[in-house]
Amino acid sequence: MPYRRLHTASPGARHATIPDFSEITKDEPEKSLVIKIPYRAGRNSQGRITCWHKGGRHPRLYRLVDFKRKKLDVPGKVTAIEYDPYRNCRIALVTYADGEKGYILAAKDLQVGMTVVSYSGAGDPNIGCAMELRHVPQGIEVHNVELQPGRGGQLARAAGTFARLMAIDGDKAILALPSGEIRRVPATCRATIGVVGRGDANVRVIGKAGRNRWLGIRPTVSGNSMNPIAHPLGGGEGHTNGGRQHCSPWGLVDGKKTRKRKNRNNVFIIRRRDGRAMTTEA
Repeated sequence: MPYRRLHTASPGARHATIPDFSEITKDEPEKSLVIKIPYRAGRNSQGRITCWHKGGRHPRLYRLVDFKRKKLDVPGKVTAIEYDPYRNCRIALVTYADGEKGYILAAKDLQVGMTVVSYSGAGDPNIGCAMELRHVPQGIEVHNVELQPGRGGQLARAAGTFARLMAIDGDKAILALPSGEIRRVPATCRATIGVVGRGDANVRVIGKAGRNRWLGIRPTVSGNSMNPIAHPLGGGEGHTNGGRQHCSPWGLVDGKKTRKRKNRNNVFIIRRRDGRAMTTEA
């Protein structure tokens, strides 16, 4: 998907790049497949801000994407490629043989007019088709991979990502994930064939601060710029951290790992993201 530059009439637009949306074939979403989600701007159910620097974005409608691919053995025709404001890839509108419509993630090279099927057993490993990992040819690239059967795809859903099926070991499938992690998942988990489209989604140039505000990203102020009462790193003559390590406003050290050392899911990880082998004692 190519990008285009804006005119150079203002400093904010001089270096900004925006997608040309050449792959979009339908401007308005399907009314039966959209809902309105309340925007909490980083607040939890109690109204307290738990994720800072969010708020003030444009209103959006959430597209009901079928991550479970629950329409089994019913062929569907891709009728449109659409824009989704809640994700960095495109989505495809599929019209099934029985007249029902649904959204799926648009895989790379998925075009309007192609047929996709979610197989209950073995089937043709065509782009956009879904099946259980035990029926997928080894070495092939998949996305929208389940962690538990029937739960819906959770792995490799971002633009340009994919997981590679390395082998089938008994009732487990061994996957190489985009992060570099190699792990086991049940072989009965479903996955979609192909790579998620729009692999160049991360090369855009924002161009100006206001464009981030449209996306709901509010400004971030460093702790060094604050007063001593507002942050442990604030105050002093000039920008100095006082000799202490960078931390949060409550004194928690930045970069601390939050994953439990004896997480019960460690038994499924063969190699961690940092390249180290996992042991059952970790």
